[in-house]
Amino acid sequence: MNEVIAKIDSTAKPGLIAPARSGDYTGILPSQKIQEMLSGGEISTIMMPPDHDQIQPASIDLRLGDYAYPIDTSFLPGKGTRVLDKMKQLDDRFADFKIDLSKGAVLEKGRVYVIPLLEAINLRSDVAAFANPKSSTGRLDILTRLIADEATSFDQVSEGYKGELFIEVAPRSFSIVVKTGTRLNQLRFRRTRGEGAKPITSAEWKKLLDGGQIVNTSDHEKNARSIKTGVLPFTVDLKGSGKGDIIGYRAKKHAKRIDLEKRDYDPLDFWDPILFHKTSSLILDPDEFYILMTKEAIAVPPEYAAEMLPYDTRAGEFRVHYAGFFDPGFGWNAKKNKAGSSRGVLEVRSHEVPFLLEHGQTVGWLRYERMAAQPVLLYGQDLNSNYQGQRLKLAKQFKQVN
Repeated sequence: MNEVIAKIDSTAKPGLIAPARSGDYTGILPSQKIQEMLSGGEISTIMMPPDHDQIQPASIDLRLGDYAYPIDTSFLPGKGTRVLDKMKQLDDRFADFKIDLSKGAVLEKGRVYVIPLLEAINLRSDVAAFANPKSSTGRLDILTRLIADEATSFDQVSEGYKGELFIEVAPRSFSIVVKTGTRLNQLRFRRTRGEGAKPITSAEWKKLLDGGQIVNTSDHEKNARSIKTGVLPFTVDLKGSGKGDIIGYRAKKHAKRIDLEKRDYDPLDFWDPILFHKTSSLILDPDEFYILMTKEAIAVPPEYAAEMLPYDTRAGEFRVHYAGFFDPGFGWNAKKNKAGSSRGVLEVRSHEVPFLLEHGQTVGWLRYERMAAQPVLLYGQDLNSNYQGQRLKLAKQFKQVN
């Protein structure tokens, strides 16, 4: 069976908006609540104090610790087992081969590593946590998955969890250089019990669509109404601006390593540009990695967050590799109170056999949900934002292609 993996991502450094409402509401916790959790010890840091810009609109960046452990196989510890104990079961000498990250070290593509994080958590009984890779991490084809002690699934932490956190890292297209403090993924929190527990209503969804607040295409608004309340389909753009325009990138098979702390790498050393051609289609080669973009400009109003739905057979053989998280304010035009010009960037891979993509083909769905409160920090309202207003854009480590 052919399998295509498509992930849409959007992460940026935030800015300021009006104060949020108070109260214990269900939903994704906003930046000000995450700051309270950090100040109150529900989130703690190991060895290093928090960075001043670590909190995002609806998540906190997680930082790599001092050592990486090469492992032969991915794993989940399971009930009653700590992560480090499981690693010892798999290889009782695993600690002998740890890699010191304090001054920077190479993580080779094709290898799997487990790295303790600098953050630990002590969750309340009504708060669960969920992880996702940062935008630049996905655009570099670095597989990351959060692991907690006794976990039976990746990237999820149950209510009331108290303990350390670990990250599994598997560079797939490029070898990378990381160091202690490098940020590869984020943690967001959802209050599961409290006031205001209600889904988005059909009337609210219609208002969001009619007002152009979440997508900028009238045809797409009609399509969204036919799917499900709170769920927005998105499609792939294989035309761009027309003849000769770059509509995507394919990762080169053999390229030098990328230091994640550096900038201004030449994209052509790592990527083959894909130009628009008259068929408006693209055949994906098996196991190649592609960067593409959505046809639609997508936005997330300040009171909402959005995430990618898992694999759905309605898209054919497309599969979401991890659920991408959209912060409140992504693509949002605050002056017009509607969607701006931000496209979603797609990270696509086909397995086993070639797969044909065509312009306008549905490749996934975004599910919107309420924030527990409007965040004080809003995505994209800062000059240092990397991906707000983006079209087709590579990771921040590369020079921008005009």
